[in-house]
Amino acid sequence: MILGLSLPIIGGMVSQNVLNLVDTAMVGTLGAAALAAVGMASFANFMSQAFITGLATGVQAMAARRLGEGRRSETAMPLNGGLLMAVGLALPWCALLFWAAPHLFPFLNSDPAVIQEGVPYFRARLLGMAAVGMNFAFRGYWNGVNLSRLYLQTLLIMHACNIFLNYVLIFGKLGAPELGAMGAGLGTTISTWIGTAVYVVLGLKHARAAGFLRGLPDRETFRTMLRLSVPSGIQQFFFAAGFTTLFWIIGRVGTVELAGANVLINVTLVAILPGLGLGLAAASLVGQALGRGEPEDARRWGWDTVKVAVVLMGLLGLPMWLAPEWVLSIFLKDAPEALAVATLPLQLGGATIFLDGVGMVLLNALLGAGASRKVMLVSVGTQWGLFLPAAWIVGPVMGGGLVAIWIAQIAYRAIQAVTFGVIWQRARWATIRV
Repeated sequence: MILGLSLPIIGGMVSQNVLNLVDTAMVGTLGAAALAAVGMASFANFMSQAFITGLATGVQAMAARRLGEGRRSETAMPLNGGLLMAVGLALPWCALLFWAAPHLFPFLNSDPAVIQEGVPYFRARLLGMAAVGMNFAFRGYWNGVNLSRLYLQTLLIMHACNIFLNYVLIFGKLGAPELGAMGAGLGTTISTWIGTAVYVVLGLKHARAAGFLRGLPDRETFRTMLRLSVPSGIQQFFFAAGFTTLFWIIGRVGTVELAGANVLINVTLVAILPGLGLGLAAASLVGQALGRGEPEDARRWGWDTVKVAVVLMGLLGLPMWLAPEWVLSIFLKDAPEALAVATLPLQLGGATIFLDGVGMVLLNALLGAGASRKVMLVSVGTQWGLFLPAAWIVGPVMGGGLVAIWIAQIAYRAIQAVTFGVIWQRARWATIRV
């Protein structure tokens, strides 16, 4: 049951990473400025959308709970509310950022060449903000009602369209104008809207009887969605901002360390995808069990999923632990100094990556139970109250280098995992109304 729910989710996330690599390779042919611009603008876009993508948390938790309660005809009502809120939030926010982009981008990077490429790309990506919000709402619904395969199918269609459109619009093929980096942004935005259209068609086919587009949720449902989604959006925003701060801290240590850390983080983000997929599956299983009035079953689902995550993540961490030079040489073969400083941190990360699996599964299980405020407090508190100050002290201040910063990060993830474990075992989340 756990793997049946999580494998399509993991597959979709892996496909997203493959797409990112393809996009990077295409834009990389345009030069360093274009590549830097797309990287910086993509991160700015992620931060600007963090609050809206948090809607998926409320949709998934409520859809799973309604399914567990046997109220199948109402499972899509939270989806209707999520779609409306995504559009209502995204349109004015998109318009404001679109206007402000030329004024804001220089704060991210002062290089005129990067600004010239980055602003049009950022603006092109902003045009897809409403579609991104709606797609996350659909993702939450499909995962909540055990139809994650539809999420995977739609992602594959989106990715195929994105690769084709990027090729056409970046390089001016098939009679299209050669738009460079902006073409990559337009290709991604168009493919995102195509994904939204596919989701609507699938919703009419698979969710019409569940209430899809048959009315709006009542006021209480909207309030519950906001109660669940707002903390999740805040958490995601501060998580993204924390990565920016971490890069700044490592940059104060040295350029070689920053290059090594960039690869370390990208390798780690790929390796933790199974943990995130299992976490989303746990959120659905927990919500459904609580809807059936079986809190003890919900608690068992959380711990059972943790066991699967520990084994799977431990296996994925073995190459990082036993052969770190081989893993890093794929990305740093022409940068021996960066490879040298990144080797031990990757080894330590591989040996302890199972902790990320524990933390991500229990974090998402708590979100599935409706404890989004507590998750936000723990996540933001441990990252900003413990890890980032510790990274600054052991890195730039004490001169501990990248190894010391990585040890601080491992300690922070361990503390977070233990904290979520204690919260989960106490099971006070079982009384939350969703």
